[in-house]
Amino acid sequence: MSISEQLKYKFILSIEGNEVATNTKWIMASNSLCFMTMPRFETWLMEGLLKPEIHFVHLQDDYSDLDEKLAFYSTHEDAAQKIITNANRWMSQFFDEKQELITSILVMKKYFEYTMKNI
Repeated sequence: MSISEQLKYKFILSIEGNEVATNTKWIMASNSLCFMTMPRFETWLMEGLLKPEIHFVHLQDDYSDLDEKLAFYSTHEDAAQKIITNANRWMSQFFDEKQELITSILVMKKYFEYTMKNI
């Protein structure tokens, strides 16, 4: 399914494989509710700071609670909307182009400071 097709759904699964689940970013910026296990990988999104049931719906590693969580959020739209709003708010910090440019420059500065001192 394309991203636009997936965005027609109220709930979307974000599944990590051998690396970060790249769809987490666009799900959290959408009007869909993100279902996922605790993230194991870290990117610029700072996944380690995301809170279960605040920014996403937390699933057990074996997905054994998926049906239960789907049923709950299907009948508790206010709770689902609260998580979507929090996820959108989290993502909004990355939409400030000036701040992102400053952050990128500072990251590159640190990288060059650490790598050039050993030359």
